[in-house]
Amino acid sequence: MQDSTFWWRGGVIYQIYPRSFLDSNGDGIGDLPGITEKLDYVASLNVDGIWLSPFFTSPMLDFGYDISDYRDVDPMFGTLDDFKALLDRAHALGLKVMIDQVISHTSDQHPWFQESRQDRTNDKADWFVWADPKPDGTPPNNWLSIFGGSAWTFDSRRRQYYLHNFLASQPDVNFHHPEARQAQLDNLRFWLELGVDGFRLDTVNFYFHDTELRDNPPVPAGEAKTLGAPDTNPYTWQRHVYDLSRPENLDFLKELRALMDEFPGTTTVGEIGDDNPLERMAEYTAGGDKLHMAYGFDLLNEPHSPAYIREVIERFQRLAGDAWPCWALSNHDVVRSATRWGQDEDPVAYPKVALAMVLSLRGSVCLYQGEELGLPEAEVPFERIQDPYGKVLWPEFKGRDGCRTPMPWTQGPQGGFSSAEPWLPVDERHLPLAVANQQDDADSVLNATRALLAFRRQHPALIEGEITLVEVGEDLLGFIREADERAGGELLLCVFNLTGEPQETALPASLAETARPLEGPGFEAHLEASRLALPAYQAAFLALD
Repeated sequence: MQDSTFWWRGGVIYQIYPRSFLDSNGDGIGDLPGITEKLDYVASLNVDGIWLSPFFTSPMLDFGYDISDYRDVDPMFGTLDDFKALLDRAHALGLKVMIDQVISHTSDQHPWFQESRQDRTNDKADWFVWADPKPDGTPPNNWLSIFGGSAWTFDSRRRQYYLHNFLASQPDVNFHHPEARQAQLDNLRFWLELGVDGFRLDTVNFYFHDTELRDNPPVPAGEAKTLGAPDTNPYTWQRHVYDLSRPENLDFLKELRALMDEFPGTTTVGEIGDDNPLERMAEYTAGGDKLHMAYGFDLLNEPHSPAYIREVIERFQRLAGDAWPCWALSNHDVVRSATRWGQDEDPVAYPKVALAMVLSLRGSVCLYQGEELGLPEAEVPFERIQDPYGKVLWPEFKGRDGCRTPMPWTQGPQGGFSSAEPWLPVDERHLPLAVANQQDDADSVLNATRALLAFRRQHPALIEGEITLVEVGEDLLGFIREADERAGGELLLCVFNLTGEPQETALPASLAETARPLEGPGFEAHLEASRLALPAYQAAFLALD
C-alpha cells in the first residue's frame, strides 16, 4: 500500500477551470458550488485529486491570474465558505485538493502595488521591480512580455518603469526583497492551514530576475526557440537568460519546500516555461528539498511522433536523477490534444491511445477537464474572444479561449453548463460528446478513461516504477515499467500504436518468452511467438515474468 503522504507520486490530478466547469447560479460563469456539485463525477473517473485554476479576488484582466487578494474568493465564484464546503466534500470522496498559486506577480489593483507605485520611499517601494529609464527615456532593457510588447511600463508617479512578464496590469513581485518573499510564503501558509493538499505554482521559474537588468541575447539562427510561447510571438526570438530561471530561484524553492514539509502529505507542482524545460524540471525537483513535481511544455506542443516522445523520455531520463515529472497533454493554456495531436486522426480512438500513453509514463499526470470526453479545440469567433493574449496576436494565434469553453454535461441548451448565455460559447461539436451521452456508451472516451485509470491503480509498475525504453521500430513507442521489490517487483511492457495504420514489431527473445497480455485496459493487440501486432490506435500491456 502506498504511503498516503506520497499520494502525489504517480497520482493523477484532474484540472478544473472554474469559470467553465458548472454554473450553479445562472450568471453564465462557473463557480465553486458548481464544482462541488460535480465532485462525484470527478471521483468516478478514478483520479487522485483535483487542481483548481485561480478563483481568488481579481479584476479578471487575465481571468484570475491577476490577483488582488490572495486570501479570498472572487464573488463571481462564491465565498470562502463555498471553498471550505468544496474542500470538505472532496476529502469525503477521497479526492485531494490542489489550488493554483500565482505569486510571481500580482494585479496592479493589489494593495501592495497601489502603495508601491505612489513614490520611491514608501514601505512597499521595493516590493516590485522598478528601474529608471535609459537616458533617452526608453525601457531599461530589451526584455519582452509574453503577452506582447515590452516587459516594462512607465509610471509617471515614480518616473520609473516597472517589470511585467505578462500584462501591464500584472506587475512582477521583487523576490530579491525578503519581506515581499515572506509575504507570499505567508499567503501560501493561509491556504495550507485551511486544509488544501498542495499547490500548482504558476510560472515557477519567473520569481527572480537579473539585478543588473542585462539584455537577453537573441536566439542564434537555426537553434530551437522556447516552447513557452507560440513561435509567432517575438518573445520566442530571445534566449531568456536574464529574465527568468535565475539561480536564486533554487534557494527560494527550498524555503517553499520547508513550508510544505510543515504540512505532511501536501505537494507542489510547478509550471516551467523555459528555453530548456526538461533541464529545469530535473533541477527544480531533484534532491527532495525543492518542488515535489514540475511540468514543462514538451508534450503540450505540436510535435508528437513516436520518435519525438521517445526523445523527450530519453532526455528527461538522462537529466532526471531522482527528479519527478508531472506530464500532461492538455491544459488551460494550450490547444486541446484531441486537435493539436489528433487533428487528422480518428476522433474517438486517438484520444484513448494518447491517454493510455501519457498515463503509462513514469511520473504523475494532470488530466484537463473535457480531455476524458475527447473534446476537440472549440472554435470561438473573434467577436467572442475574451483572452487578451489572443486579441494581441490574432489571427495567427487565436489565444487560449478554445480550450476554456464550457464543459458539456448534456446535449441540451448550453450543454447543461448554465441556464444563461455562458461567458464563452459552447461549441456545437461538443454537444454530442457531453457526459450524459458518453456515460452509458461502453466504447466512449469517457469510459475508456475510467478503465485506464482503474487499470493504472492496479499496477504498481505504472504508478512509481522505473522506465526503460525498448526498440520497437519507428512507428511504435515502447517501454518497460518496473516496480521495485517493495511494490512486488512487477514488470510491464507497454507498446503504443499512435497511428491510423496497423503496426507490427518483433519483440526481443528475452521479452517474448515470458510476455503475457493483460486484461483490463480495453485495447486490442496480438502476440504470436515474438511478433506483436497492434491494430490502428491500439496499445499493448504485457506482464513480463
